[in-house]
Amino acid sequence: MAARLSTDSPPAPVIYGCHGLELTPQERDFFAAARPAGFILFARNCKSRAQVSDLVADLSHCAGINPALILIDQEGGRVQRLSPPEWRAAPSAAELGRLVERSMDVAVEAIKLNTLLIAAELTELGINTDCAPVVDVPAPGSHNIIGDRAFSDQVDLLSHLARVMAESLLDGGVLPVIKHLPGHGRALADSHLELPTVDALRSDLDDVDFAAFQPLADLPLGMTAHIVYPAIDSKPATQSSAVIRGVIRQQIGFDGLLMTDDLSMQALSGSFADRARDSLAAGCDIVLHCNGDMAEMTEIAGAVAGKLSTEASDRLSRAQALIATSPQMPPVDAVDRLTKLLADNA
Repeated sequence: MAARLSTDSPPAPVIYGCHGLELTPQERDFFAAARPAGFILFARNCKSRAQVSDLVADLSHCAGINPALILIDQEGGRVQRLSPPEWRAAPSAAELGRLVERSMDVAVEAIKLNTLLIAAELTELGINTDCAPVVDVPAPGSHNIIGDRAFSDQVDLLSHLARVMAESLLDGGVLPVIKHLPGHGRALADSHLELPTVDALRSDLDDVDFAAFQPLADLPLGMTAHIVYPAIDSKPATQSSAVIRGVIRQQIGFDGLLMTDDLSMQALSGSFADRARDSLAAGCDIVLHCNGDMAEMTEIAGAVAGKLSTEASDRLSRAQALIATSPQMPPVDAVDRLTKLLADNA
């Protein structure tokens, strides 16, 4: 059964983070006026189940649409904002991917179990969107920012296992976000800290990096990479019409809601207003700003004033319709079964 969609006018094309464990009066007033499409949570926002549930409810009340997108990066491994001791320690994608060495059936079972457990943990809190799976193909000698966050370095296998995770998230009532379009796996630097340039031949990008995303082009949400591909354009992918319209939309065929990676990452330069405007002008549907800095958010709000484009609004509505109100729950023995599968492969 699909989530009930708001009949209100479309929200602003932006997703914001907040600063702490609860909203300040200033944040609450700002978000209510800015009418964002959603919010993203980080470890700084997550202390306990009751606290996160209250924060999500407060954020949702401030949003410009119902249901608001409530995002989190809960991949497993070294990227999980909900962490022990309050929440389960989930295995990394690479650890799950290695189960293929035993059998594909074992790997698929483990990924489904782990993902349904993640989805149940998120829906309990009111979180409806997980920024996963990672579909970047790690290349030899590349920066480890991707590394074990990917299921495999083999294109077909990575695509297959990423789809298992994406579909299991949807089964569990959570929207997946494929990232980082059109491919971060060759980067020699961390885009949180600087702008990576990938000097690969276009044919190699086509055959590996872009090819990994093509089987997932029908999924509802995607996130861009702050990376320059000189074979295509001199601008970062997030701000490149040639990459977004030519590669992501046409070649890969992705027609879901496309959000930027975090605008506050140091890979991008210029004012925050320019970062937002340039990303939307290049073809992104929504901009993402994560750090909760009020001055930066205020600048972005001025730059994205107005509503989602008609195409972006349609894509958002299609994504909202996939948020299941009666999600599939993990089997009662899911944790024990997953632990056994992983132990048997140790």
